[in-house]
Amino acid sequence: MKFLSDWLASIMAAIAFYTCIPVPAWTLDFRQVARLVPLIGLGIGCLLGLLDQSLQIVGVPILTRSAVVVVAWVAITGGLHLDGAMDTADGLAVTDPKRRLEVMVDSHTGAFGAMAAIALLLLKTVALAELPDWRWFLLPLVAGWGRWAQQVAIARYPYLKPTGKGAFHKTAIRSWADTVPSLLMLLLLSLLSVLLKAQWLGVGLLSGGAIALVVPAWFNRKLGGHTGDTYGAVVEWTEAFLLISLTAFQSHF
Repeated sequence: MKFLSDWLASIMAAIAFYTCIPVPAWTLDFRQVARLVPLIGLGIGCLLGLLDQSLQIVGVPILTRSAVVVVAWVAITGGLHLDGAMDTADGLAVTDPKRRLEVMVDSHTGAFGAMAAIALLLLKTVALAELPDWRWFLLPLVAGWGRWAQQVAIARYPYLKPTGKGAFHKTAIRSWADTVPSLLMLLLLSLLSVLLKAQWLGVGLLSGGAIALVVPAWFNRKLGGHTGDTYGAVVEWTEAFLLISLTAFQSHF
C-alpha cells in the first residue's frame, strides 16, 4: 500500500507540475516528477486525441481542428513549455554568451521569443493538418517523445543554475539508466503502429528517438548546458520536428 500511495503522490504531483489539470486533494511529492513526464505526455496526447475525434464527429474541417488542438496543447500545459521556448529564443539571440542566462531569466518577452512562439504554433498546426489519419494515435506519442527529450537533457547535460524550477529534476534523473523505462515504453508503443498496418507511422514515430537526442544536444552546444527554460524548449521543438518528420514519412510510404 505504501508503494501505491507514493506512486499516486508522485503522479498527482507530476500532473500538477506539468499541466493545468486540477488534481484532488493529496499529499504531493514533486521529487520524482521528471521520471513520470513522458507518461504525462502520453496523457496529454490522449486528451488532445479525444478532442480531435470529437471535433471530427461534428464536422469541423481538418485545418480548424488542428489549430484548436494546438491551442489546447498549450492550454493544458499552461504554456509552461512554450514560455520556456520563448525565453530560450530571447537568450540565444544575445551575441554575448555570458549574458544569455541573464536574458532568459527576464520575464519580459522579446522579439525573438515572440517569433519562436509563432513559428512553433504555425509549424505544429500546419504539420498536424497534413496528417489526416491516425491522429488519435500519433498525438500521445508525439507528446511522449517530446518529454523523453527533456529526460535526455536532464540526464546528459549539466544544469546551469543553482536554483530554479528545473533544478530538482537532476536529483530524479541522474543518468541514462533513469531514462530507459520511458524509452522502452515509447519504443513499444511506436512499434505498435506497425502491427496496426501503419508502417509509415511506426517508422516516423521511431524517428522521435533520434530527434529527442539531437534537440537537447543542440541547445547544450549553444549554452553549455540546460535550464528549466531550455527543458521547455526541448519539449516544444522535439514535438514540432517530429510532426514535420511524420508528414515526410507519410508522403514516402
